[in-house]
Parts: sequence; structure tokens; C-alpha cells
Amino acid sequence: MKVLVAEDDLTSRTLLVSVLRKWGFEPVVAEDGEEALALLEGPGAARLVLLDWSMPRVDGVEACRRLREREDPDDPPYVVLLTGRSEKESIVEGLEAGANDYVTKPYDNEELRARLRVGERMLALQEALNGAKAALIHQARHDGLTGILNRRAVLEELERLLLRTGVVVALCDLDRFKEVNDRHGHLVGDDVLRAFASRIGERLEKGDLFGRYGGEEFLLGFPSLGENRPFLEGLVRDLSSRGLPTRSGEVRVTMSVGAVWGRGGGRLDLLLARADEALYRAKREGRDRVVFAPSPEGEAT
Repeated sequence: MKVLVAEDDLTSRTLLVSVLRKWGFEPVVAEDGEEALALLEGPGAARLVLLDWSMPRVDGVEACRRLREREDPDDPPYVVLLTGRSEKESIVEGLEAGANDYVTKPYDNEELRARLRVGERMLALQEALNGAKAALIHQARHDGLTGILNRRAVLEELERLLLRTGVVVALCDLDRFKEVNDRHGHLVGDDVLRAFASRIGERLEKGDLFGRYGGEEFLLGFPSLGENRPFLEGLVRDLSSRGLPTRSGEVRVTMSVGAVWGRGGGRLDLLLARADEALYRAKREGRDRVVFAPSPEGEAT
């Protein structure tokens, strides 16, 4: 693990670097608080920090204070102050500035090592907590079967997209999907849904939205200045021309698409209603096709 050492005294700095390497750390050196702050910026910076209290330009307490003001609240560094001051008021000042711990000079090497190991454990716990938090956020926003956005998340993202630009909203429904489950079983049906989501996802670009709307219905949204019918028709043709891989071999399915284009600033509920109407038209007209609905009247601009 990287450890930033900010110490203006050359002898003390050299000894610290030597002992840190002996303990298996990777020291990064700064001669004052200003240099330390610069080295703690950006990705890959040390997260375990040793700051000497008394340094030129920016001392350890001020460096700690500035560091806390700009830090990522989800990934804060662990700061240990090195100080020759032992008065209670001075220690409190350092802790209130944002230090996690302190070691008084002249320090005992084993005490310093123990406090650094505490810092290591705290950073590891923080990393595990961040990982668990990210996993929960992902789980809350993604469909458990297909891995794409769930209904709530894709609607939220569509709302945001529609505030900025014109959008094509498309409801995609797998045709006669109940027959797939009846003939092959629900496990194969799940394979079909996963493979379908993967197939469509491969064709999408950055900024396009794709989510599971419910059952075998999916919602697609992408920025566009018009209907962009060829893109959706290409998705339909690709699906019908190639089977989807499952545990029982390839299964061929088709899909019907109801779509509508809306201007930026429009109402998503009106677009969804029109897309739903267009989807039913596609079903009635024989499935395996795209039907566009006219944009809603009176849409805000």
C-alpha cells in the first residue's frame, strides 16, 4: 500500500521511508504540506498519509484541513499526524482539523507501525463498504435476470434524457413468448430473455437506454432528431434472422415494436402511451415489425 510521507526534515524523512519499506509499504515523499496536497490529487494517489505537524508553507494541520475540504466523502484518506506537541489542546486541534490519529515525537517504531496497520484496516473496511454500497445501488437499478436497467431506473433515465433532447421511445415485446415457455420450459425462457437483452445491447451506443419494462416487454430510448426507423427495423430483422442461444440450443423468436419520437422537454407519459398504442398495432398487423405512432399533440418545447 502507498503511504504519503510529508516531512520537511531530511533525516527524519529518510528514516521514515526506510522503515516503511521494511514494513512492506510503498512510500511517496513530500517535503511540505503544499507538495503533499498536490501528490494526493488524482487517481492512484496514496490513501494512507503521514503528515508532520511543523512544515514550511503549509503545515500538517492546515494540509489536513484542506484535504478534508476537497476529499471524496466515499473514499477519504486516513491521516496520521506526526507531532512533537503533547498538550491536550494541540492534539484536539489536529483531530478537529480532520486527522484520524496522531503519533507524538520521538515516536516508537512499533507504535507507529501499529497505528499504520489500524489505518490499513480502516481503509480496507471503507473499500469493502463502498463495494457493498455499489452492489446495492446496482441491484436496486438493474433487472436481476437480464442485467439491464429495471423499469424504475430506465424510466428515470428516460425522463432525464427527454429534458435535454429529442428522444425515440420504443416498447419492444417478444412475440408469442408464452409458447416459448410452454414448449421449452421456463429456464429456457429465461435464457431467451437474457440472450435477447445481450443481442440488443450489442447494437446500442453510449447514451442509449435499454431496460426491462416487465415480463417479455423491454423499453428502449435513444436521442434522435427524428423517428430513426431504420435502426429499429434493423433490430427486428436481426432478431428474426438469427436464433438466440439457450441451454437447449438455438431458439428463434421475433419481436414487435411500438415507437414514437418526442421533442426535448416533452412528457414521457404521453410518449409511453403512444408507444403502447403503436405496439398493439404492430401485434394486430402480424407481429415482427415496427410501428411508429405520431408524436403527441401539444407537446412542450
